[in-house]
Amino acid sequence: MLCEPLPTKYEVLYACRGVEFDRHPILRAAHALTELHERRLGAGCAVTAEMGRERARRVAEIDRWVTASLPPAHVAARVHTETLGAVVDRFAQLTAAALAALANSTDWYVGDAWERLAELTIGYEDLISEVQSGRRRLPGAP
Repeated sequence: MLCEPLPTKYEVLYACRGVEFDRHPILRAAHALTELHERRLGAGCAVTAEMGRERARRVAEIDRWVTASLPPAHVAARVHTETLGAVVDRFAQLTAAALAALANSTDWYVGDAWERLAELTIGYEDLISEVQSGRRRLPGAP
C-alpha cells in the first residue's frame, strides 16, 4: 500500500500554478519544474545545461519517491511508456506554455495549449488510477 496516495490531477495543476505544493514531494517537484519551464519561456532561451540538470534531478526525485512508495504491481500489469516523473514534467511544461499563451493572448495558441494540458490531465488521472489498482506499472517501479 502507498505511504501517501499519488496526487490527483487537480493537486498537480494547483502545484504547477504555485498553490498548495508544500504538502507532498511530487507536488513540490511539480512546482519546481514549472518554475524551470517558466524561466526558460520568459527568457526566450534554450534550456541551459544547469536547467537541464535541475529538471533531471526533479524528475528523478519523483521517480525515486514513486518507486519507494508503490506496492508491487500485479504480474500481468502492463508497463506504462513513461515514468511518473516524466509525466509530471510534461504537466509542468504544458502548464507553463498555457499560462504564457494566455499572457500573450494569441487566441489559437491559447486554445491549443489548454487543450493539450486538459488531455494530459485526463491521461494522468487514468494512469494513477491504474497504477494504484495494480493494473499498470511504471518503468523501474516494482
